[in-house]
Amino acid sequence: MQSQLPDRKPAQEGYQCQQFVVWAVELLGLQLTGAFSCYTVAAMSKQAVLLINLGSPDSTEVKDVRRYLREFLSDPRVIDAPAPVRALVLNLFILPFRPKKSAEAYSSIWTEQGSPLMVTSYRQQQLVDERVTIPVALAMRYGKPSIPDVLAELVSQGIDDLFVMPLYPHYAMSSYETVVVRVMEVVKHLKPEMRVEMLQPFYRDEDYIDALVANTAPHLEQPFDRILFSFHGIPERHLRKSDPSHAHCLCTPDCCNNPNPAHATCYRHQCFATVKAVVDRLGLSAEQYGVAFQSRLGRDPWLQPYTDETLEQWAHDGLKKVLVICPAFVTDCLETLEEIAEEGKEEFVAAGGEDLKLIPCLNEHPAWIQFLVSRIERWHAQRNATVAPR
Repeated sequence: MQSQLPDRKPAQEGYQCQQFVVWAVELLGLQLTGAFSCYTVAAMSKQAVLLINLGSPDSTEVKDVRRYLREFLSDPRVIDAPAPVRALVLNLFILPFRPKKSAEAYSSIWTEQGSPLMVTSYRQQQLVDERVTIPVALAMRYGKPSIPDVLAELVSQGIDDLFVMPLYPHYAMSSYETVVVRVMEVVKHLKPEMRVEMLQPFYRDEDYIDALVANTAPHLEQPFDRILFSFHGIPERHLRKSDPSHAHCLCTPDCCNNPNPAHATCYRHQCFATVKAVVDRLGLSAEQYGVAFQSRLGRDPWLQPYTDETLEQWAHDGLKKVLVICPAFVTDCLETLEEIAEEGKEEFVAAGGEDLKLIPCLNEHPAWIQFLVSRIERWHAQRNATVAPR
């Protein structure tokens, strides 16, 4: 699969007309002035949207998984140690061993079409593109299609006004932040004058919450003992680094519930905010749900409680049927399909539980697609509003 811009949309057809107007005026020796000049130049801009997700190996072969992990774990916002230390850890302790284990995990979820994350991401791109009037492209932070390759294609097609949509509801330096930084690095190199706007973290956006509720509610119609909101974990040090004051996150009592500017970049606070919004809408009591964090790597402390330990404790407490939802992911992937639906279920049953069911990610849910479409339309309308002729 390759990410590429779809065929030019009807709204872009006016671009050639505007080019002709400017050419004709210049040929007549006239000058464009005032609001009409601003409007014409702005209308000539070629707009596009770029969806960005995490990425996936090209295949389940160990060499492809190793290449993907090397790129992913070489990111200083993922393993935030000094470069020499990061290289040492990566080459001596991770890459010699982890690729084989990860390849086996990917093999258990791989489909005939390929990586579930990639297949669904392309489908999301297609569904959104069908409903908006400007081209929608897709890139991955790691692996293919890469951000540099897709941006180069956009630049070659004359795109100079870009709406970037990192598909991460919550802010974390290892997810949302690294996408923003990488995009701007590449834009600076390829086309510094390109106008770029980012979709902000949408962890408590009402339409995003609506989509989560619509996706979750049908699964609550069957009997269950408790539902676990499992978020991807991050090291505690990442939370402290993202706190601009370096004196609030994990430093003050009940830090996530006490209003503070640090919450704008606090992953933990934003996760809890998402949960509160969803459970309030679903009418769940405090006894009916829990929150935990998964996918920890290494020995440093990560956000707690841990998902695997929580599920084991729930089984020991006599819970038999649990549901797990992973709101930090908008597309099912290794962390949901293998870590939760397979490994998590196996551990829960082994500890005395009876059944664990994964609530699918938003994937192609109509409410999620509509969320993406509405944010594109809002951005497009705001752009047009700033250049409307007077």
